Amino acid sequence: MNITLFESFRVASTFEKVAIIGVIAIAIIGLIYAWLLTRQILREPEGTEKMKHIAGAIRKGGNAYLLRQFRTILLLIIILTIFVFATGWFAGDTSAYGNPAWLIGLGRAAGFLMGALFSALVGFIGMNMALRGNIRVAQAARTSFAKALQIAYRTGTITGMLTDGLGLLGGTLIFLIFFKDAPLVLVGFGFGGTLIALFMRVGGGIYTKAADVGADLVGKIEKGIPEDDPRNAAVVADLVGDNVGDCAGMAADIFESYEVTIVSAMILGVLITNIRGGELYWIIFPLLVRAAGVFSSIISTYSVRALRDGENAMKAIHRGYWLAAVMSVASFALFSYFYCHDWRFFLATSVGVLLAIAINYITDYYTGTDKKPVKEVAQNTKTGAATTILSGLGFGYESSVVSIVVIALSIIASAIIWSGDDGNTILYIFYGVALCGIGQLTLTGNNISMDAFGPVSDNANGIGEMAGLEPKARQTLADLDAVGNTTKAITKGIAIASAVLAAVALFAAFYADFKLETINLIQWKVFVCFLIGGAIPMLFSSLTINAVGRAAYYIVNEVRYQFKHVKGIWEGTADPDYGRVVDICTSAAQKELLTPALLAIISPIVVGFLFGLEALAGFLAGVILVGQLLAVFMSNAGGAWDNAKKTIEDGLYGGKGSDAHKASVVGDTVGDPLKDTAGPALNPLIKVINLVSVLAASLMVVSVGGQFEDRGFDALSITVIVVGMLIIIASLWYSRRQTTFGRNDSDEG
Repeated sequence: MNITLFESFRVASTFEKVAIIGVIAIAIIGLIYAWLLTRQILREPEGTEKMKHIAGAIRKGGNAYLLRQFRTILLLIIILTIFVFATGWFAGDTSAYGNPAWLIGLGRAAGFLMGALFSALVGFIGMNMALRGNIRVAQAARTSFAKALQIAYRTGTITGMLTDGLGLLGGTLIFLIFFKDAPLVLVGFGFGGTLIALFMRVGGGIYTKAADVGADLVGKIEKGIPEDDPRNAAVVADLVGDNVGDCAGMAADIFESYEVTIVSAMILGVLITNIRGGELYWIIFPLLVRAAGVFSSIISTYSVRALRDGENAMKAIHRGYWLAAVMSVASFALFSYFYCHDWRFFLATSVGVLLAIAINYITDYYTGTDKKPVKEVAQNTKTGAATTILSGLGFGYESSVVSIVVIALSIIASAIIWSGDDGNTILYIFYGVALCGIGQLTLTGNNISMDAFGPVSDNANGIGEMAGLEPKARQTLADLDAVGNTTKAITKGIAIASAVLAAVALFAAFYADFKLETINLIQWKVFVCFLIGGAIPMLFSSLTINAVGRAAYYIVNEVRYQFKHVKGIWEGTADPDYGRVVDICTSAAQKELLTPALLAIISPIVVGFLFGLEALAGFLAGVILVGQLLAVFMSNAGGAWDNAKKTIEDGLYGGKGSDAHKASVVGDTVGDPLKDTAGPALNPLIKVINLVSVLAASLMVVSVGGQFEDRGFDALSITVIVVGMLIIIASLWYSRRQTTFGRNDSDEG
């Protein structure tokens, strides 16, 4: 038995060896850049003692939540590490390239743990920097719009560069060690990152939107007080939620998209390399593209600044984005011409960049405060909450169609670019789709910078209101907050599109790796599983939205109780018990965390063992289709409602306290769990299901004469099916079981 670790350096050309070392060096430079930005941000002044007190409470709540979440999922991570090891060890005696199965299993399990650790680090460190940057943005807004913008954006850039650096470093090291067997290990790496992203998205989303909905319903609608009024007991939990949901959750989400696109590209690249007689550029090119993206993000993110005080922040952010796009596309051309000697590589990755830019502008159109959809939603608030909700629903559905058409066009472009390779055309086309995903996430540093800018600005605005900062500073922070809402929506759109491309490429890898000759939709098993797969995102969304509703119920009652029974809160002479609401949010999120995750992990395993690989492929197709449509709809409808509310709070149609404002708050509270809980969580759901399918597929088949056949109903299959279905049923029952997190409405007295 021949172990082939580090074989990549033996067979690679001199240029390729230098390139691999260069990729690792750029990944490390990206991490050093994040560290330098951290030092720069922490040198900025923090403001008054009152501001420090508020920021400290937010920071304490955020860290307490994440640490509790990590403790909650620790046992499941250990169990899944054993599962991931088993999927490599029991797949066969040796890999196709000579490494023993136990080594592949060990590498896959180690990759899983590394992916989970890196994803957790990106979320934890990124969130903590947001928690430290928010107060500094609030202080800077007292003197300079340009300075406040720069601090907010660079705080977000720290998270972006951690995502870039750790994602590229992990993927490259695995390739360096395992070479052609790297895809087998990278699947574990991707699964680890994706799983943590799912937990952070679900838990953080439930936390943040339960707090937000509860705070708005009592504060804005019942009491008519501002969003971040310090008399509202839910206000600190709301500000904590912005970080655990939008910052930690999105960072982990994009990180796993970053990993999964690498996984899918390298799986397909290895298959093509074998067909082409060992041409390594099919595997190395994606790594070079990612390295160029890290370098472009370093230059472009540092250049983001307002050219004059009061300039629209989105213009400054877009300038940096375009600079990164131009630099990246130029690097694609150089690598394609001088290394691959094939312009198709350049075209495929450039399509990905164009897709990212298109999604950027589509999302901006449907959620931007100065665009027609948001203006129309705001106008409909004059006739009540019903018309507000109806207009938001309409634009949300419309945006989903536009987004899927753009994604479909990018896949069509890949088919046109890569068609013509006789006998293996489908493999090349889907390799092109994977490159499109690689290209789309080349600007990950910029995307995460834009996303984290949102919660940092939102928190800064909250701190400014609670601390009673000057009107000019408050207006600066409100302007940054409005732009932050749009940047968050844009990055959600990019994350959703990347999830679809990554899932499609993984789907193709699954198809090719297990030599499925057809996926026949007219075959009853396949069609039934296609229907079931389409239902999974619906059930998942139901679980997460209902979880927000249940938690918000207790928060509303708690805030009402404190206003009514705790003396001095309404007069402003006593502080509310912020910690009690934080504890309700934390407890609710932890209770609701595991059921959606177990649904994502176990459902493809049960389907595969029950109906076979071809039916599992139909199941994956249903998940991808419905998941994408639903995710974009929820994200953009929620974003439109949110920004319509903000335009009214800026004085439109009577401003704060008007009937139009109350209608807009209702629309916003309906949209909150859609855009910040269920919608974004569908991204990791799609990829978890695909990765679990790729991992577990080797256990679902037996080899007969060199061909894969479904295992059938043997003892292993029956055991897996029965146990899996029992776990899903039990977890669904547990999720729906009523649990008291705080006071009921009967406690109002």
